[in-house]
Amino acid sequence: MKFPTLQVKLDRYEELEKELQDPEVLANTSKLVEIQREYGGLAKVALAVREFNTRAEDIEVAREMLEEETDPAAREYAQKELDELCEEHEKHTKELEDLVVAGDSITRGGLIMEIRAGAGGDEAALFARELFDMYMHFVEAQKGWKTEVLNMSATELGGMKEVTFSIAGEGAFHRLQFESGGHRVQRVPETETQGRVHTSAATVAVLPEASEVEVDIKPDDIRLDTFHASGPGGQKVNKTESAVRITHLPTGTVVQCQDEKSQHKNKAKAMRVLRSRVLEQMQQKAADERADQRRTLIGSGDRSQRIRTYNFPQGRVTDHRINLSLYKIDQIMQGDLDDLISALLQFDREERLLGDGSQK
Repeated sequence: MKFPTLQVKLDRYEELEKELQDPEVLANTSKLVEIQREYGGLAKVALAVREFNTRAEDIEVAREMLEEETDPAAREYAQKELDELCEEHEKHTKELEDLVVAGDSITRGGLIMEIRAGAGGDEAALFARELFDMYMHFVEAQKGWKTEVLNMSATELGGMKEVTFSIAGEGAFHRLQFESGGHRVQRVPETETQGRVHTSAATVAVLPEASEVEVDIKPDDIRLDTFHASGPGGQKVNKTESAVRITHLPTGTVVQCQDEKSQHKNKAKAMRVLRSRVLEQMQQKAADERADQRRTLIGSGDRSQRIRTYNFPQGRVTDHRINLSLYKIDQIMQGDLDDLISALLQFDREERLLGDGSQK
């Protein structure tokens, strides 16, 4: 069987097709939504594999007909049909090779992004806000993509100490997975009287959004603390303890959320982030344990790694992982990330293919 890992996805897709016809599933709204989400995420790969398999069967039939045919004119026609099928099959093979190289990221739709201000005080917080706005503009330009702020800690000057938000849409995680890491800005702050260029930083983390099916967190595995939500400057903004802090005891992961006035809603949002962080840890551990899993340079996901510099005096944005500099900083800050994202995906593809070739 060719492309066995993709065939498994087709098998799962067909299982879900049957489940979506089950009256018990149709009567259970939460279960139905969960299955529909997984089903939709697998559709692109599953349908491509199904088409590939169909063409492979057509080629076998065409070859048998060619071997059995004795009439010269009929043989010529059969050979032409076989050549066309083989050419089409080659295109499908290339498409599936791309899907194999892309891995699970191609079938995963949603993500959770965390942006935190780093070194640089107020200037770093303002830069974190600008990064958030940049990604918001990018999402707005994508058909069918949606965002939801899960947690935000603002500063009095309009910056952000940190912000956590979700992005949902076809191919969202695949396209934005390489944004994880350290982002550095170089510019003259408005408060700088001597005209000196300052350097500030922010970190970005891109987490695959996990479903309750993927990561089952038991009630005994968490500790829930509640507290009063606070606004910029630390003042209390709620009389009730609506803000929540959840600690995942097995891993020590801590998530907090205070954006909603309802404690129940804050807990639900915090659990979404927690599941994604736990899933990321599980995936990282699995990748580290697999000797045949070659981690690419740009796909390390290390938040401490400096990946990109935004130099405002020069109008330049440089991605250090692929040595790419683009002199269109204004457009990029307005969400024009297509050139950066395409270059990163292409570099990752070439590096993975090179790694596969060295292991054969």
